[in-house]
Amino acid sequence: MRIGILRERAPGETRVALDPHAVYELTRVGHLVLVERGAGEGAGIPDARYREAGARILKEAAPVYEGAELIARVSGPPPEEYSYLRRDLILLAFLSLPVNPDLMQALLRSRCIAIALESIRDRRGRLPVLTPMSEIAGRLVPQIGARYLQKNEGGRGILLGGATGVRPGRVVVLGCGIVGSVAARVASGLGAQVTVVDRDLERLRRMEESGLGGVTTLAANAMNIEEAVTRADLLIGAVFVSGTRTPHLVGRRTVAAMHDGSVIVDVDVDYGGCVETSRPTTLESPTFVEEGVIHYCVKNVPATVPVTATHALSNALLPYVRSIAGLGLTDALNADPGLRAGVALAEGSVVSRSLARTCGMDYHSISSVLPLHREVR
Repeated sequence: MRIGILRERAPGETRVALDPHAVYELTRVGHLVLVERGAGEGAGIPDARYREAGARILKEAAPVYEGAELIARVSGPPPEEYSYLRRDLILLAFLSLPVNPDLMQALLRSRCIAIALESIRDRRGRLPVLTPMSEIAGRLVPQIGARYLQKNEGGRGILLGGATGVRPGRVVVLGCGIVGSVAARVASGLGAQVTVVDRDLERLRRMEESGLGGVTTLAANAMNIEEAVTRADLLIGAVFVSGTRTPHLVGRRTVAAMHDGSVIVDVDVDYGGCVETSRPTTLESPTFVEEGVIHYCVKNVPATVPVTATHALSNALLPYVRSIAGLGLTDALNADPGLRAGVALAEGSVVSRSLARTCGMDYHSISSVLPLHREVR
């Protein structure tokens, strides 16, 4: 199969979907890999490394699209690349379609097969491609919050770890999934007083059993969330519902009741965010102040550490690219229900039930359109 790797164009996005190690694994079994010039530069990977791994370097995105049967990206194509999409193309990327209607319409018009990396599941129901990015984000957000709590960054002047005789900073983590649990562990390690809020009591039980110092748990309901958030120095939003928009759990009134100079880091803003006052920001301009509270709402937090994030993403993505390239799309999807769960759009139809419900569109089962693609085997 012919596989394309593109340079990312989203603001501040310096990751690349597949690294040279993955390219070598693909080329050594006969697949052709086309890499846009400069695709890996932001992650410290020069074109020469890809060339040594067996890839062919092309100057621009257009010939990569034209020559590839499968495109691997970090984020969905930008508007300037919509015209390159076509019916016989397989696209793998983090798509965030519930909050990206323009991209969704472009993908539907093109009739390509769009696989959302954030929705692929393994045999235990976990999210294997999203998970390493979530782990990295979870490790980063407490230190990001700690930075913006500093007075010179406009914050309250709070040290999360406190000092002898002085209480530590209060951190509230909404969501006890991968991002939230990792963030709680890191914030605990910094010495903060951490409250983790989730509606899943089993998740909270596992958090308590981990024995982290300074961490308490709280069942998610409107009153508990409001009381915890208004006392927080740092609020970390880590709520993710696969295939649908993130619900607003914290309203503007609650944000306004927080201390001036407090910080909100809303990790899932690329799916709408769990805080009403959140709106997407970029690494070039990462924060804004709303109701006296600093908001950090960068959509691609792992891009702040692109070397680490690129290799982690490539490790997770390679097995799926290898499966599709080796078996062909139809057989790969038939063999792996978790990969099939990641297919969002195909042949101009919405084939994800949750996406169709969220966007108010007609749902078509993947089996109803899959026979149309036997030619890509």
